[in-house]
Amino acid sequence: MQSQGKRAKLQLKLRESLDSIFSDVSTAFAKGSVKPTSTAAADLVTVGDSWLDLAIKTGLIEPIERADEQDWFSGLNDKWKVHLRRNSEGATDTGGKVWAAPYRWGSIVIAYKKSKFKKLNMAPIEDWEDLWRPELAGRISMVDSPREVIGAVLKYMGASYNTDDINSKVIGGKNAVRQNLASLAKQVRLFDSTHYLKAFGVDDVWVAVGWSSDVLPAAKKMRNVAVIVPKSGASLWADLWAIPAASKIGTDQIGGRIRGPSPLIHQWIEFCLQSARALSFQQGVLPGAVPQALNGPIIEMPKELTKVNRPKLDTNLLAGVPPPHILNKCEFLEPLPDATVSDYEWLIRSMQTSGPGFIERLQHKMSTVIRVLQLKLHAKIS
Repeated sequence: MQSQGKRAKLQLKLRESLDSIFSDVSTAFAKGSVKPTSTAAADLVTVGDSWLDLAIKTGLIEPIERADEQDWFSGLNDKWKVHLRRNSEGATDTGGKVWAAPYRWGSIVIAYKKSKFKKLNMAPIEDWEDLWRPELAGRISMVDSPREVIGAVLKYMGASYNTDDINSKVIGGKNAVRQNLASLAKQVRLFDSTHYLKAFGVDDVWVAVGWSSDVLPAAKKMRNVAVIVPKSGASLWADLWAIPAASKIGTDQIGGRIRGPSPLIHQWIEFCLQSARALSFQQGVLPGAVPQALNGPIIEMPKELTKVNRPKLDTNLLAGVPPPHILNKCEFLEPLPDATVSDYEWLIRSMQTSGPGFIERLQHKMSTVIRVLQLKLHAKIS
């Protein structure tokens, strides 16, 4: 507001989760009705990068016009530019349009109770292979995302999260992945993206595998906890700004928004990407890292500004960023081809696990992904 003066009017509305934002926008477009207070009428909304391909494919968002002419985009490194350029199907495409701007990012991490490990004289966790250690059977909780669960198995086997042909690019093919997935399921006591940290907090489990945005704030409130990014690399997540495609809905209820998003969106993105915004991340107020920290030098703030009165967390993350030699092995999750999605479904169906409801939950998630991928939104659904 200081930079724009009276020319601009800023209204910032908070939602409980990224899922609720995506749901609000989806519902509005499914009904074909966007009211002035609708989330879909906003100039910009926050979208998780794992939803980006679905949002594009189903027509929920529109490209950011002239993004490649803006300073904020030219200031991003190539890894971001590749991740943000997509074709109309949502797949990464070096010749595609820019569909979003990054706000913050992080990775999947592994947290473990140092006191439990020390008491039993166990070696600390360093990499994915440690999850298969016999002494940790039944002592692990993990998010129930199919990409993260199967991705952990692929990393354990020396493959990429984004392997697009498991049979030809993974030693042993689908059968080997299935066997390692089944053995991991026996190690994990709880697969649940909602409650995995609660089990960790009350010592039902000694190890928790989840997103840094969840794990770091919880770990900082606990004693004798270490949080690491596996040394062979992990998946990366990002929160992005995207433009709802409200302009395509014929209505006179949302004022100027029907003529397109605000001309100030680029100034807003520039503001969010200023180096000063890094302070909130470095102080731990917000979990994650600034976009400029991806494959680049971490911006150092004055010590008097970054000093906070809390115990120092034992972690290999610095200001939310893994060490360079680990970060180079980390990957953003890319959209999977249909054949690979079918492989994931087969792997989940073939799992043998004692965990209650695990297969059903993962099958539900994968079937939801497939339904959305196949969905073509109409202007109005009766």
